Amino acid sequence: MSERLVWLFVFFALYAAYCIFWGVANARGGRTAEDFFLAERQIPAWVFVVAATAMSFTGWIAIGLPAMLLRDGLAFAPIGLCAIAIPLAGILFLKRQWMLSRRFGYVTPAEMFSDYFGGQIMRLVVLLIALLYALPFLGMQLSAAGYLIQILSDGAVPWVFAMWLLAAMVFLYVCLGGMRAVAYVGALQGLLFATANIAIGVIAWAKLGGFGSFVDLLAKLGASKVGPWGASATGYNAYLQTPGVVQFVAGLGLEAPAGGVWTASMVLTYSFALMGLQLAPAFTIGAFAARDLRGFAPQQVWAAGAAIGLILVFFAIIAGMGALFLGASAPVAQAGLAVAQDLPLLDGGREAGLIAYYLKSVGDHAPWFMGLLAVAGVAATQATAALYSSATGTMFARDFYRHFLNPAASDAQQKLFGRVGLGLTLLAAVLMATYSSGAQVQLGALALSAGFQLLPALAAICWLPWITRRAAISGLIAGLVTVVFTDKLGLSLAEFIGVDLPWGRWPWTIHSAGWGIACNVAVCLIVSLLTQDRADRERRMTFHAFLAEASPTSPVKQFWRPVAWAITLAWFFFAIGPGLVIGTDLFGAPNAGPSAWLFGIPSLWAWQIIWWALGVLLIWLLAYKLEMSTPLSDEIEPQLESIRTHL
Repeated sequence: MSERLVWLFVFFALYAAYCIFWGVANARGGRTAEDFFLAERQIPAWVFVVAATAMSFTGWIAIGLPAMLLRDGLAFAPIGLCAIAIPLAGILFLKRQWMLSRRFGYVTPAEMFSDYFGGQIMRLVVLLIALLYALPFLGMQLSAAGYLIQILSDGAVPWVFAMWLLAAMVFLYVCLGGMRAVAYVGALQGLLFATANIAIGVIAWAKLGGFGSFVDLLAKLGASKVGPWGASATGYNAYLQTPGVVQFVAGLGLEAPAGGVWTASMVLTYSFALMGLQLAPAFTIGAFAARDLRGFAPQQVWAAGAAIGLILVFFAIIAGMGALFLGASAPVAQAGLAVAQDLPLLDGGREAGLIAYYLKSVGDHAPWFMGLLAVAGVAATQATAALYSSATGTMFARDFYRHFLNPAASDAQQKLFGRVGLGLTLLAAVLMATYSSGAQVQLGALALSAGFQLLPALAAICWLPWITRRAAISGLIAGLVTVVFTDKLGLSLAEFIGVDLPWGRWPWTIHSAGWGIACNVAVCLIVSLLTQDRADRERRMTFHAFLAEASPTSPVKQFWRPVAWAITLAWFFFAIGPGLVIGTDLFGAPNAGPSAWLFGIPSLWAWQIIWWALGVLLIWLLAYKLEMSTPLSDEIEPQLESIRTHL
């Protein structure tokens, strides 16, 4: 057995022991269903800060972002500003959802939606979205970790075996310890995740010969036409520019956009999809478990916006773009721009293995370090897996078994069916990953977009009482249908039944999340205008009266709120929206070189760093100064029986 494999097993054993410890330690508690599902609503602020950050980013950042940068260049880099967009979704809705859960005792968001709007349709739709999220996300996260282990073990551990083993470990510690184990293990996973991403950036930096050498290589790349997209209409290398505001093409599969798919409209609407991570039912359940609101603003501003943002706009870019010059790109190597062959060729869909090969490249010199970072990568993927499997089990027990089958279910019965739901979810996810990876990828592409479709309904609960039940349901269904038929799954279904749709995937370089939310909001507004009912609105106003009383808006906040939202819209426009095209050459043309680049780096990269810093200021203003994520001045008194007529 090689030394690398020994260290891999050692660190994996230590990590597994930590996970099982928290599962066993918390198995002694959890006497009630609420304790098991929500850790008795006692997760400390510091645990929430780290764990929620891990659950919001995790494997997608650790593995996906550098791989996409390798494939598409700096055109994809503005997606890193999801470090601002994702917590912004939390700032809008999490505090008010937490307040409602404390007031009325909600364990799942489906209970909250059903209670607020009345009826059961919304409960079922939210449960469907939770399942749509959980199954492909779990499979993708666990299979990515399995491939990581297979590559690092030189094939000694097959990815399927590794994936099933990791799924079994998640089942064991979550089944034993419930949400409390998810949170405390998530805290370690968050720290490991951040450490691994920084370390991989430093490894790439060292292999490239330092920052100055890296910038010089970017300049040579900018002066060439190397890459899958060549030069754009402006003559710039497509690796270093945004290919326009929008391109009115039929969509992928029918008509490819010139210069790449990552136009400003694609960046904006794909960022919408990523905001769905903190709108998803699973994340809401994690927030319900927080002891108080003290961890919300620090998580959103400092952990996600500042810390993760720094990793994404600096270390991830060095790792992803640096791989171009370390042998991972055949076109770059053939053009003589590669400075080393430390990485294998990773073109043609193999880019997802980038992080594994970075770690493997240091294994011969520091096998212990490779083992540590490998476990950090595994931990990053498991944070999401644990949350989504736990939350799905909770919703299975509360929103299906308890509500429809056995309203008088005891705590023991609820916990049993929660564990059954957890096990079935994990089993279905790994079976899909093992035998139908294509379906998993197609469902995974829909999951983020589907989660974002909850935005109008959440806006109704938290802010806008004039949105009616029928409007919220109609808009949500319209949005979900639109998401399906502007993405790969819907196109495949249409082809299967013999329907020839006139568009491909993501027509007009607009992501399915963008098409979905446009239809969702349009239907929601129209139906709201046509279905106003005084009695129903008075019932909904009971919720809004509580929110207004528990978190009053001072005259100063009332004055600054419109200003803050205007600033927010401006940030979206320039950072990840149409104004993004300005950043291509504002600080120097991509082919001009460091001497002409105002900040010594490509203009698009500098533009991203500037708007990241401004984004941190923006979410600080919203979370702290406008008190949208700060603690309340008074305790919330539970009132479980007043208007909860549909549970």
